[in-house]
Amino acid sequence: MKNITDRHQFILEKLKKEGKVNIIDLVEEMGVTGVTIRKDLKLLEDKSLLFRTHGGASINNPYAVDRPIYEKEFINSDEKKRIAKAAIELIGQTDSIMIGSGTTVFELARMLHPNKHLTVITPALKVGLELSNRPNVEVLQLGGLIRQNSSSVAGAHAMSVLDDISCSILFLGVDGIDIDFGITISNLSEATLNQKMIETAQTIVILADSTKFDRRGLGRICSLEQVHYIITDNKVSKNTVKAIEEKDVKVIIV
Repeated sequence: MKNITDRHQFILEKLKKEGKVNIIDLVEEMGVTGVTIRKDLKLLEDKSLLFRTHGGASINNPYAVDRPIYEKEFINSDEKKRIAKAAIELIGQTDSIMIGSGTTVFELARMLHPNKHLTVITPALKVGLELSNRPNVEVLQLGGLIRQNSSSVAGAHAMSVLDDISCSILFLGVDGIDIDFGITISNLSEATLNQKMIETAQTIVILADSTKFDRRGLGRICSLEQVHYIITDNKVSKNTVKAIEEKDVKVIIV
């Protein structure tokens, strides 16, 4: 398939059908070099017909945007509630957890009604306020500079408090999950704090609806190998789940 028009038509039709394409597969299917395919993908991206990704291209924008929390709250709200409910099951008899920022983990805070004492550490103001008068819950609110988009703190002060803390489980909301690049969010200062939170916790649980997969935020939090659980909804592709589980991550589908 040497004709550029035929190649472009083939790529776009495959994208329309599958949502994304892989350079290695395209080389085999079209009988041209990887260099040719990369040039084709760049030309198609320049025409705003696709988004190039690591090793291929996607019909959807793979880069996460730092949206305000009040906008995110209404996106996939039913899925977020199911994810949060499944996350509650992982707490068990744990006596300390950490809850990050974001609308999915906030749903976890809303549903949290422990029957025994539980310490909750959080940088998120909404989480702290939600749990501040909850029976059996003691809140340790991290301090620092408040980001308006997330209503969460970040910075050196919050990180310094974590130097003297250890907790059982960290529940993190994220903006992107990429097989190669790992777990990301769209703000660098919060990414740095989340990295510190990961060092503090024994078990790392990612709460993310299916729209977060095959996307990248600006700030990398960790590799997939550092994660123990990912809880997501049933719209995530089976191939993606398989690739993640091959990295020894337990994926819980709700």
